Amino acid sequence: MRQSEAVTRFAAAEGKKRSRRKFRSGDKELTFLALPAVIYIFIFSYLTMFGVIIAFKNYRYDKGIWGSEWVGLDNFKFFFLTEKALIVTRNTVLYNVWFWIVTTFCALLVAILLNEISRKWSKYYQTVMFLPTFVSWVVIMYLAQIFLHHDYGFVNRLLGSIGGERVRWYLEPAYWPMILTLAHLWKSIGFSALVYYAGIVAIDPSYYEAARMDGATRFQMVRKITIPMLAPLITILLIMTIGSMFRGDFGLHFFVSGNSPLLYNTVDIIDTFVYRALSVSGDISMAAAVGLYQSLVGFVLVVAANYTVRKINEENSLW
Repeated sequence: MRQSEAVTRFAAAEGKKRSRRKFRSGDKELTFLALPAVIYIFIFSYLTMFGVIIAFKNYRYDKGIWGSEWVGLDNFKFFFLTEKALIVTRNTVLYNVWFWIVTTFCALLVAILLNEISRKWSKYYQTVMFLPTFVSWVVIMYLAQIFLHHDYGFVNRLLGSIGGERVRWYLEPAYWPMILTLAHLWKSIGFSALVYYAGIVAIDPSYYEAARMDGATRFQMVRKITIPMLAPLITILLIMTIGSMFRGDFGLHFFVSGNSPLLYNTVDIIDTFVYRALSVSGDISMAAAVGLYQSLVGFVLVVAANYTVRKINEENSLW
């Protein structure tokens, strides 16, 4: 018994050594391809980290970073003691959770449908859906106005043609959670669906062939094969989403809503709130404090989510 255990351990150790040697010798091309991104992240994300000390100072342009006065946690108090701190934090978290749920469901559905059609048409639909990813939020703001403007907007003209009442969209907060959801889905579903479609293509076709021989329907194959095989990918994307839970899409919430003051309580997130505070007061230290707060909370959430996933299924965790 002891001899067999020793043989097993030796084989496992040899397998690890071979895998390490294989990685070092066979993945040089991938390493060089990733090098520009690694350098970019190192320069703009790590070398600039010393700037977080601005969050603990009363930053003044004439004195610079090192000469400015230390104020401790006063900049954090400025944000947390404002009456809108709870509102924008709530909006940021709830919007991100809702966006992830809707986008994941719709992207999975689209990816599954893409897998059911011919490759020729699949490439066409992928291109069409992926194009909105590159469209600026400023352009989308004007597109939204074409649809939602009170006088010449397409939606109001359509409502008027069927005898309905015109809606002042930019003055009615109740409609904006739906509008923001549609705008976010339109812009992001192409990329998300492409990621899931790549995951579906990578599934071994023999699983589907065996299920087809057993008389399984398409819906049963999706439920029993496709979704479980995509579970690790869905989990990884979920962990990454949790890490950015306290960071909203500034362009979506600022430009699409037209920066209408009557919509602030509904569409405002931490990022837009800080931008307005910074543009009005010019308080860079407060903005740095909120950015540090978002980063620390995001880091804690990522570690906690990965730890939880690792306890449930180690293969689905990031590390």
